[in-house]
Amino acid sequence: MLLEWLYPLAKYFSPLNVFRYLTFRSAYAAVTALLVAFLFGPWIIERLRSFKFGQSVRADGPQTHLAKTGTPTMGGLLVLAAVIIATLLWGDLSNRYTWICLISMVGFGGVGFMDDWLKIKKKNSDGLSAKAKLAGQFLVAGAAVMALYLDPTESTTLLYVPFFKDAVVDLGFFYVPLAMIFVVWWSNAVNLSDGLDGLAIGLVMMTVIALGIITYISGRADWSSYLGIPFIRDASELTVFVLALLGACVGFLWFNAHPAEVFMGDVGSLSLGGVIALIALVIKKEMLLFIMGGTMVLEGMSVIIQVAYYKLSKGKRVFKMAPLHHHFELSGWKETKVVIRFWILGGLFALVALSTLKIQ
Repeated sequence: MLLEWLYPLAKYFSPLNVFRYLTFRSAYAAVTALLVAFLFGPWIIERLRSFKFGQSVRADGPQTHLAKTGTPTMGGLLVLAAVIIATLLWGDLSNRYTWICLISMVGFGGVGFMDDWLKIKKKNSDGLSAKAKLAGQFLVAGAAVMALYLDPTESTTLLYVPFFKDAVVDLGFFYVPLAMIFVVWWSNAVNLSDGLDGLAIGLVMMTVIALGIITYISGRADWSSYLGIPFIRDASELTVFVLALLGACVGFLWFNAHPAEVFMGDVGSLSLGGVIALIALVIKKEMLLFIMGGTMVLEGMSVIIQVAYYKLSKGKRVFKMAPLHHHFELSGWKETKVVIRFWILGGLFALVALSTLKIQ
């Protein structure tokens, strides 16, 4: 918005030329989102508390979590608001990738909102049925993936693998269902990681930082050619959105850090997971995202392993409790120790992912 309004005036007032620089707009998108979160966070938390939008804690979870019952939830609305405001102010609104990510993030947030609302209404941890939740996620994912598929770049359907410079396969039409599954999987992976104060938002931040660097590089022909990664025209503009996302996450962490004043709820976790997967689809780093978000992958896989082994062994378990962070809690680690150690692991995964850009 500011780009369309102020940059044309640069011929009369030269300092406004700064709006043409992507780095300038991206940095201030992050600052704007952070300030929105800081300024409106207390107000939103108070509104959630007054509406009695409190968290319902699983009865079969760690007993220490029972004290969290009633903590305001649906704080992901704050993240959504901060990202939307910052992106609309500082982004290039003619960029289709920006709109695909914004609209999809709101769509996933809508599915999460319905899930959170039903949990609050029923006063337990049961929200949307699994079928209804997945149907909503696949609907949003399908619309976003089709938007990419029907207006493609030359590399849209190509699959790239870390450590290989060239695409390993052209998925063709199979790109659509596989991309939909990919997006929904990540939406739920972040959701499963959201079980301790600050855990999920911190892990998302690590992944977003790595995505922001690659998004900027992918949209530059010179740097992408040097690193041997796909050049995606107009993808660099997504850096504004990604940095707005980072600023919003940092702002939310201020209130979500232990002891949490607010939880993000499914409205936050589903939208964050879905949108980072979409960003990875745009810049052709689908497989690399599994390294970037390695800790969240472990969280998601721990649930799959636990459920599968429980059924196959007729009642036995691999972990004391899934997702994985609960296993370590029940093993005697304090909540804050689990969170910090998982953050460290998340940072290491992000660094390893970035290192693969030249090792190919």
